[in-house]
Amino acid sequence: MTTPLISAAERQRIRSGAHSGPTAGLAPGHVQANLAILPADWAGDFLRFCQANPKACPVLAVSEVGDQALPTLGRGIDIRTDVPRYRVYRDGVLTEEPTDIAALWRDDFVSFLIGCSFSFEEALLADGVPVRHIALDRNVPMYETGIACVPAGRFSGNMVVSMRPMTPRDAIRAIQITSRFPSVHGAPVHFGDPAAIGIRDIAAPEHGEAVPIEPGEVPVFWACGVTPQVAIRNARPPIAIAHSPGAMLITDLLNTQLSVL
Repeated sequence: MTTPLISAAERQRIRSGAHSGPTAGLAPGHVQANLAILPADWAGDFLRFCQANPKACPVLAVSEVGDQALPTLGRGIDIRTDVPRYRVYRDGVLTEEPTDIAALWRDDFVSFLIGCSFSFEEALLADGVPVRHIALDRNVPMYETGIACVPAGRFSGNMVVSMRPMTPRDAIRAIQITSRFPSVHGAPVHFGDPAAIGIRDIAAPEHGEAVPIEPGEVPVFWACGVTPQVAIRNARPPIAIAHSPGAMLITDLLNTQLSVL
């Protein structure tokens, strides 16, 4: 039975350092979230960027300034310790990937939690639609595309997408299923020719791990919550903290709560 105790136990395991890798498949049934942390004087522009690009950046929660807790997402969450691996950007440059950011925490930080496609994968599997990276125990492949996001203030950049190979029959069903989950990216943004959205080499994702595309399958692409990291690189705030791709915050929310139908 799925209960908040499962998600809390996984967060505790992550907080203790027992797990520092991808979170796909952990705490089944629970919503997982992408992360972006920015100084308060950058938070307004970033929120407007997310609002202008809801497909790639669907906001699930925003913290109070300087607050490590996210009570709407789960009891006892500490955003400084409960993500398996973080990415620290300084002036837009990735400088380190720690497993704990307590030493970096500032009283002016604002945390943004953004919907993750891991949430709709449960519904795909329940309907008999295979998910390749889960079957292979890999991190989902993610690609930086040529699809421009709507700029807002100091933030701009192109969309990042995640990819799952499927037969055409399964792809049609996946479109129907994921359309019910707009707060975790919703329906795909593209399927078929990767070059049509600016992907040069489907075998070489910028983030995550490549998965094979079998004969008779097509790649299906969803907007991805790593998109904000492209915008952060371009905006170059003095400091920003994100999650390592695939290593999410596990919340107490249930995936079924996000379905609009």
